[in-house]
Amino acid sequence: QVQLVESGGGLVQPGESLRLSCKTSGNILFYYSMGWFRQAPGKEREGVSGYSIGDGSVYYADSVKGRFAISRDMETDTVYLEMNSLKPEDTALYYCAAFESRLGAREIMATIEPRLRGQGTQVTVSS
Repeated sequence: QVQLVESGGGLVQPGESLRLSCKTSGNILFYYSMGWFRQAPGKEREGVSGYSIGDGSVYYADSVKGRFAISRDMETDTVYLEMNSLKPEDTALYYCAAFESRLGAREIMATIEPRLRGQGTQVTVSS
């Protein structure tokens, strides 16, 4: 059974960094585009970052551009989200998602429902 399991969340102070991990199975990184979403209480889901295995494009939300970086390790079947210069407004439940799509990353994150998603990991940024 293919699974996505996130880890790496926690409580940090503003300006600090975290690296989220999404451990996958079933060799899905060879076949699926991947992305990270976040959702804060009372707010809509926000697509944070994603990449397309179709055209190799990468997407970042304007709110995280220059601070977050998505990457993948094909040997360990893991997708990462490196988060730097964290702000209180980054506080949310973060979860990774897999997409059966080869469209561009921006279009995937905006219009395609994930085929798979994890349970999420909580990130809290507070002083």
